[in-house]
Amino acid sequence: MEMDPSATAASDRRDDRPIATAPGAASSGAATDGADPRLIQIEHYDFFYGDHQVLHDIQLDIPERRVTALIGPSGCGKTTLLRSINRMNDLVEGARHRGDIRIRGESIFHPHLEVIALRKRIGMVFQKSNPFPKSIFENVVYPLRVAGVRQRSVLEETAERCLRAAALWDEVKDRLHTSALGLSGGQQQRLCIARAIANEPEILLMDEPCSALDPVATARIEELILELKQRYTIVIVTHNMQQAARISDFTAFFYLGRLVESGPTQRIFTSPKHKQTEDYVTGRFG
Repeated sequence: MEMDPSATAASDRRDDRPIATAPGAASSGAATDGADPRLIQIEHYDFFYGDHQVLHDIQLDIPERRVTALIGPSGCGKTTLLRSINRMNDLVEGARHRGDIRIRGESIFHPHLEVIALRKRIGMVFQKSNPFPKSIFENVVYPLRVAGVRQRSVLEETAERCLRAAALWDEVKDRLHTSALGLSGGQQQRLCIARAIANEPEILLMDEPCSALDPVATARIEELILELKQRYTIVIVTHNMQQAARISDFTAFFYLGRLVESGPTQRIFTSPKHKQTEDYVTGRFG
């Protein structure tokens, strides 16, 4: 399922306004480095596709400007949870939930919240790169065009800024107006990341962004993720345990739709509290 392209448009610049518009909602306290230790709060979250329950009572805090990896066997609900954070699952017929997800203390399910406004502030990078059949330049600035931005200087500044941030500028600066479909797989994925950050979202969701890439391209994406976390909160689904250990600050292990264990990545991989977690991260199953 592809994300509606219009959902990628966002405000011209990132800001610190609350995501929802509900009055009186509490905000989480800030950490000493200015990061919110609980930017995203998932509270007793259940999710269903029709009568089939996919997620069971998930409780998880995701800190700001860190990389949080969601790991676990296929079919354990990782991607469903990831897509719940920007309500992409609303597009699935028969989908429903119980519980809540809060960003900066405010519910993403508040009745006054505009879903498009939510998705504008949460970038999404999919497992398979999905550049539009447009030029490299037009791919990056597409969210701005959808938002009504037409000023050429703004579009050009955004394209260069985002391509530099995605470590792609030097490779494409002389062919910005050629088709994005002519890029390599790794370049296309970095282009999709550039497009996702064009409007300075607060959060980047990444659903196995390296699964279709070779080791060299994977290394470039991982280096990029480590750079991007200085500005964005990143939540990544990965089946690659070495990747999770290399790039994430926090890890959450899921099994059969339940959160078994979460915590700092080093602890999860070196001294997990549950044997099931130890068996998974050491390759005994999964």
